[in-house]
Amino acid sequence: MSTDRIMAFSDGVLAIIITIMALELKAPHGADFAALAQQWPTFAAYVLSFIYVGIYWNNHHHLFFSVEKVNGAVLWANMNLLFWLSLLPFATAWMSDNHFATLPLAIYGGVLMAAAFAYLLLVLALLRAQGGGSVLADAVGKDVKGKISIVLYLAGIGGSFVSPWLGAGFYVAVALMWLIPDRRIEKRLAA
Repeated sequence: MSTDRIMAFSDGVLAIIITIMALELKAPHGADFAALAQQWPTFAAYVLSFIYVGIYWNNHHHLFFSVEKVNGAVLWANMNLLFWLSLLPFATAWMSDNHFATLPLAIYGGVLMAAAFAYLLLVLALLRAQGGGSVLADAVGKDVKGKISIVLYLAGIGGSFVSPWLGAGFYVAVALMWLIPDRRIEKRLAA
């Protein structure tokens, strides 16, 4: 199977996820900075989640440009990733509506961690589908960054119960770590 359809489908799902999150942004009920300032949790949560969806879209794009074929296992692994990402609008809204309260913040981290784990499973399915010696296998290597992300999400979930700022700080740290596209794949494709 070609990668074109899975990439187009995934692009569409990610676009819908961003749209749903954008619909949660409501105009303030006043025309001054005080009314605008009351919206900070919603805006901050939206920005963080938008960045995460952008990171996944960008890395998903690079991932599928580095492979030549997909199979049924890859299709299901991709659906698993999209499922967890589709929960981001819910988790984002719950977290922002409750001003980054402990449980919504921890659940948000759980969704992020599940998406990271699903991405790891997708990479493994793609590696199996490509066989040994593929560009992807060479590029991914030991995937230290991916594994560190899961550990940091766990720390963020636990940190959420200590302090919302601590939990959110871990989630922001992971986003900053992944903000630059995965250059391992770009380097291998250019070679």
